Amino acid sequence: MNLNELRPAEGSKRERRRVGRGHGTGWGKTAGKGHNGQKQRSGTYVSPIFEGGQMPIVRRVPKRGFSNSPFKKDMVVIALSDIVEKFNDGDVVSLQTLVENGIIKNPKFIVKYSDEALRNVKGKKAVKEYLETNVESYVKEKDFTSLLKIIGNAEVTKKLTVKAHGISKTAKESVEKAGGSVEILEVKSYSTKAGNNKKENEDK
Repeated sequence: MNLNELRPAEGSKRERRRVGRGHGTGWGKTAGKGHNGQKQRSGTYVSPIFEGGQMPIVRRVPKRGFSNSPFKKDMVVIALSDIVEKFNDGDVVSLQTLVENGIIKNPKFIVKYSDEALRNVKGKKAVKEYLETNVESYVKEKDFTSLLKIIGNAEVTKKLTVKAHGISKTAKESVEKAGGSVEILEVKSYSTKAGNNKKENEDK
């Protein structure tokens, strides 16, 4: 080995990092020194749409179009095999009974007064006067808004009464083959309650 062939060990020598030479290097802008002020503190968060107090573009741009999210239906789909294991002969299978048996955990619902007459009372003052004279009307109950659909092809050996908003062809045949019955519930829609419903106006 000659002197001119001597080299430092592999990886022992590195070139000096040139910081502040553009964000493409990964060490531009603040050059590894971080930020000052709000962004220097831990636990802070600045929204990506924040423009320093200027009216953000999200609010400057006009909003057009329609979103169906307020009207979308929450569909709870369950297998027929799960129902057969949990219910006995002659039981009624509905969204209410499925919740009571712990098969369905968190369906969507609204809370309303159990008194039918109270639901038709309009105005806060009128409701208050009605409740003063009818104390038992304070009882509230859950009205499930989720839709129930039963699918699957399982062997049914029990006579069940199924009440659902939808059921597959094979599941219906299995239930009816065992001597049970299937009742298809009506799907409540905003269009049936709307004042400008064309179908209802034509019937009238």
